[in-house]
Amino acid sequence: MKPQIDKVLVSILQRRLKSITEEMSIALTMTTRSPILCEAKDFVTGLYDSKGKMLEQTENLPILSFSLGPVCEYIIDYFGEEIYPGDVIFHNDVFSMGNQNNDVAAYKPIFWKDTLVGWAACKGHQADIGGAVQGGYNPNATEVWQEALRIPPVKVYERGKLRKDVWDLIFANIRLDIVAEDMRAEIGSCVVGERGLLRIVERYGLDVFEAHKEYLFDSTEKMMRNEIRTIPKGTYYGESTCYFDGKTPGSKYDIRVKITVDEDEICFDYSETDAQTTGFVNGTYTSSASATILTFLQMVNPDMPHNDGMVRPVKIIIPKGTILNAAYPAATTYGNHLCPNNADAIMRALGPVIPDRVTAEWNELLCSLTTAIDPRKKAPYVDIGFMGLKGGSGAIQGYDGYDHIGMIDASGGVLDQDYEMFEQQTPHLLVKHEYWRDSAGPGRWRGGLGVETEFVIGSDSTKLVTFGDGDVEPARGAQGGLPGTLNKIELVYPDGREYLCTTKDLVENVPKGTTYYQEAGGGGGYGSPLMRPASLVAQEVRNDTISLEAAAKDYGVVVDPVTFAVNESETKNLRSALSEGRQS
Repeated sequence: MKPQIDKVLVSILQRRLKSITEEMSIALTMTTRSPILCEAKDFVTGLYDSKGKMLEQTENLPILSFSLGPVCEYIIDYFGEEIYPGDVIFHNDVFSMGNQNNDVAAYKPIFWKDTLVGWAACKGHQADIGGAVQGGYNPNATEVWQEALRIPPVKVYERGKLRKDVWDLIFANIRLDIVAEDMRAEIGSCVVGERGLLRIVERYGLDVFEAHKEYLFDSTEKMMRNEIRTIPKGTYYGESTCYFDGKTPGSKYDIRVKITVDEDEICFDYSETDAQTTGFVNGTYTSSASATILTFLQMVNPDMPHNDGMVRPVKIIIPKGTILNAAYPAATTYGNHLCPNNADAIMRALGPVIPDRVTAEWNELLCSLTTAIDPRKKAPYVDIGFMGLKGGSGAIQGYDGYDHIGMIDASGGVLDQDYEMFEQQTPHLLVKHEYWRDSAGPGRWRGGLGVETEFVIGSDSTKLVTFGDGDVEPARGAQGGLPGTLNKIELVYPDGREYLCTTKDLVENVPKGTTYYQEAGGGGGYGSPLMRPASLVAQEVRNDTISLEAAAKDYGVVVDPVTFAVNESETKNLRSALSEGRQS
């Protein structure tokens, strides 16, 4: 006999599942050692049912969150009946549903008595994963073996016992001891998830849990279908461009999406997207599908639970061999960072039909990674420059964009680096990190501000890797808003030589004393900047986020340079003149 559904209990279970994944996240934050994990929180935690379907997750980095479920299903199929209590399974392989080589996941099956009832999992960006370049990003790679150690599903614990031979095989191929320590922390996070889910099953019973779980899935599916119904039925097209594959200067690749809304279902079809590159600027199906989901979720009810029911009405088609789903054995480390381009294509398709729910475009990513020997500790270090990469988000109707939030695939989940910890964890000396004046795209609601970052490199023979996009095309504005600003990374060597990095660069032997300078641009504006309240523009001039010149040129607001008061008559005349000029 089926248990009777208690709708209050359904709500309680949903919130309890969410809180367990948050407890897993806290445990991982407090026990990992790499700043990539314990400071930037470049990881996710999640719970999955016995079939690998998403129960809940904590999305510190959203693009990773939607990659855990497909791998869990793959693991269940891979091991079949050979899954036991006490097992722990590692995985990163991009050709068996992984999203990026550096993003290594730990999975722990959860048994109640002798029955598999679920899985706890977490995935984090590891400081090194083997391959040709310490840190894992190799812009010169043309195949997966030049990027990383591939880890298909492999048990590092079986029936509760460490498989020492397997463990040593994996970590003998990884340069930094900190990675093994952080993977132990991932295992611990999974134990926290296991305990939490077992408490639920023990309290309510397996039959009650399963029945209410299915009701939760079905309810969430109805919520998503209702959201899709609010989008006008039809077919919409969007296109964006990725610039420079790391091999051929001037190369361009187009992402093309056809979005079909049919009553309460939506399909994202990338069949017309350009073919994969010969370099590392390629995505995997999982990273690209995750990018699609997280972009679409920004356009629907934010209170919707994140479980399997949410994705049931969403279909994603990404043919193998395209830049968003490269075929084996392609290099794909860059794949997560195609998310901003993918998001642009989606927003360009849906912006005209649901303009109040689509933001102006976010600043494109341009990131760097430094690695060398820290002369103070005589030990290697790897640092991903989270501090300098975080530009602004696009504005949306009614709200300015977020300042210094970072790329859209992180959606604000990746945190900034603490200045003192940055100087503790690396030999670099921070000189400047501040909002970049005039970087935000002007609009009735302006885009988020970008930042300027400057530090002095403190290690000899430093290797610098840059990766991203956004030095060609700034974030577009929407509904009359103006674009944001471009990105750049520049080195000034001790002898005065200057080097402007490309967006996919590997710079060897950077000497100690070199100045690193980065600009991360702002997001696009929304609505005409001539409609922005003049008093608000004047306030931002006072705060030095908008210059006097930009206030007049972009917003048509004349501000007194001493009192910061608005000159009402001159502002009225200037706005009238600018309005006529922009309409002609």
